[in-house]
Amino acid sequence: MMSEMLKVATASEVEAGACKAFEADGKTIVLYNVDGEFFATSSKCPHQGGPLGDGLVDGKTVTCPWHAWQFDLVTGEAIFDPGFKIDCFKVELRGDDILVEV
Repeated sequence: MMSEMLKVATASEVEAGACKAFEADGKTIVLYNVDGEFFATSSKCPHQGGPLGDGLVDGKTVTCPWHAWQFDLVTGEAIFDPGFKIDCFKVELRGDDILVEV
C-alpha cells in the first residue's frame, strides 16, 4: 500500500513548544512544534496506551502524561530503553499547511 501526504492541520493550530492530536486517514496523529520545526508520531504510549497528545514537549522529547515515559521525536525511541518505540511520520510544511505521510 502506498503512503500519501495528507493535510493534518495548519501550523497556527500547534503552538511552539506544544503538541496536539489530530485525526488523519482513520488514525490519530500527534503533531509537535519544536521552535517552528514540526514532528508527527503515533498517539499512544507503548507502555500503557497513554495519550501522547497530552504530553509535555521538551526540545525534541515528549513525555507521556501517565507514567513519564519519554520518547525522541526524531527516532521514536524511548529515552531510557531504545527497545520501545513510537511510530514517527514524515512531515512537510506547505505554506501554513502541515502534511503528514500516512
